[in-house]
Amino acid sequence: MLVLRSLLFNTAFYLNLVLWLILLLPFLLLPRRTFMSAAKLWAHTSLWLLRVIAGTRIEVRGREKIPAGGILIASKHQSLWETFALLPLFEDPAFILKRELMWIPFFGWYTWKGGSVPVNRKAGSQALIQMTARAREEARHGRQILIFPEGTRRPAGAPPAYKFGVAHLYQNLGVPCLPVALNSGLYWPRRRFIRRPGTIRVEILDPLPPGMPRDAFFKEMQDRIESASDRLLTEGRKELGLDQPAGSAASLSKA
Repeated sequence: MLVLRSLLFNTAFYLNLVLWLILLLPFLLLPRRTFMSAAKLWAHTSLWLLRVIAGTRIEVRGREKIPAGGILIASKHQSLWETFALLPLFEDPAFILKRELMWIPFFGWYTWKGGSVPVNRKAGSQALIQMTARAREEARHGRQILIFPEGTRRPAGAPPAYKFGVAHLYQNLGVPCLPVALNSGLYWPRRRFIRRPGTIRVEILDPLPPGMPRDAFFKEMQDRIESASDRLLTEGRKELGLDQPAGSAASLSKA
């Protein structure tokens, strides 16, 4: 049954994605905020399919901690799930992503329209300068700059691998940083076909005020995200009946 529901969901998810890639085309001619509202509808439909077909729900804790105006959001990254599911949680988010993703037909056009912040990894030290300048401009307009500090998806329970780019942004933007913990990797595993029923939990943590020393900020941000994510993983493993660390052969076989 798990395999069948996963197959049905994945088919529906990508068909829905193709449909929205077409539906969003006229929105390229409309104001950016109107486009972002339509993109959030796509995210909502994807979450609805996940709940109805795969039986995977979402619980968000700490919404009241989101400050108004421009902020830096530093989120744990375990799955493809958070690349769309976090979109509706914030008023006007701007994702930081690889520049190459913005060259993809349709998807790339929409990231440009949505005002995403590209990172040219081949530019070396200039990449941080360019990214920071663009992110500062977006934050100045009251947008929420969303970055995955580890740079890529990490399996649930894997050792953290945070990069200093987030500390550079924090130091230069002069806005609060909102850490976000989650356990999505248990239910939508990285590079796997299976979608597990249960509750993906997202926890918005207390914001870190601007002006902290860079190294102190980096450590505090990582500690908060990892501590909360570990707690959410424990909750998820208990729900799924996994008594081994996520990602181990024993835990995956039991699922």
